[in-house]
Amino acid sequence: MNAPSPLPFSQACENNQGPISEVLSTAFAHSRHVLEIGSGTGQHSVFLAPRLPHLIWQTSDLDGNHAGIKAWHEAHGANNLRAPLSFDLSASAWPVNGESQPFDAVFTSNTCHIVAWPLVQRMFALVGQHLPAGGLFAIYGPFNYDGQFTSQSNQAFDAWLRQRDAASGIRDFEVIKALAQEHGMQLQLDQAMPANNRTLVFHKL
Repeated sequence: MNAPSPLPFSQACENNQGPISEVLSTAFAHSRHVLEIGSGTGQHSVFLAPRLPHLIWQTSDLDGNHAGIKAWHEAHGANNLRAPLSFDLSASAWPVNGESQPFDAVFTSNTCHIVAWPLVQRMFALVGQHLPAGGLFAIYGPFNYDGQFTSQSNQAFDAWLRQRDAASGIRDFEVIKALAQEHGMQLQLDQAMPANNRTLVFHKL
């Protein structure tokens, strides 16, 4: 009998999920159905869902990541956790869920600096189009302020990202805020996080 494959693992997820949970427990206190864009390994979903038991946590990602997400769900499931939906920012329409209520909150972690800028723009356009009034969009990751890196480690990380993919890189907070406003969302929270990261929360007007 073959041994089970090890679960996909991100040390960054392991490090930041506690602080993220603290922010979302307040920000999403009145939310009911959250869409996670870019669930990655699945680690955030299995950590956050049981700590936010009042809501349904819907994962989503590229099809190639679904097996790993499902493996985490099988190992550390929760009643309010849902299997990943197919979602490709380059082509997919807004995900359709099997629940009776629409998504009233969206969470994404470490996506804005990884994906190309046109995909960041499309993500904001889709979220702005489909979130109901009062809905929330929470984003975790590093950001620049006034065109400046907030740390030498972020500057080095940005150089590594752009060497790997010239279309990626740490985004300017002011540009992200303006993009949100363009799609009917206003900044509600800009929370400092460990390791020179931030959690931004926007609400739909």
